[in-house]
Amino acid sequence: MPRILVVDDDPMVCATIEACLVRQGFEVTIADGGEQGIHALENASFDVMLVDIFMPHMRGFESIRIFHERAPTVPLIAMSGYAFASVDTPSPDFLKMTLELGAAVCLRKPFTPTALLAAVNECLGKPVAKAASKPGP
Repeated sequence: MPRILVVDDDPMVCATIEACLVRQGFEVTIADGGEQGIHALENASFDVMLVDIFMPHMRGFESIRIFHERAPTVPLIAMSGYAFASVDTPSPDFLKMTLELGAAVCLRKPFTPTALLAAVNECLGKPVAKAASKPGP
């Protein structure tokens, strides 16, 4: 049974992700923020990590960098619900930046259970179900 570490400071996000993944047969460990997540990494092994980008007590990408450094072989899914600037105002693509810091996949909150499972399965190397496409004219 694959073990998933979920690191997020929002209890509702954690509970929702946990419910979705447990239903699919995953073993889920919840960490309320970066410090608890690092503690969990020190005491157990995981197959995938889901880590929020912006949490209290860890600035921006610090959490992604630290988690990747502590467990470089564990695929990391970066999550963010950050309110991005308007289309007229250029803003950094925070999720894209996480890829440079070691994230394997990025999810922008809110995401669907299907997107979550696809990201986890991608990190586990399982085939991802693709939507049927219509042949072109």
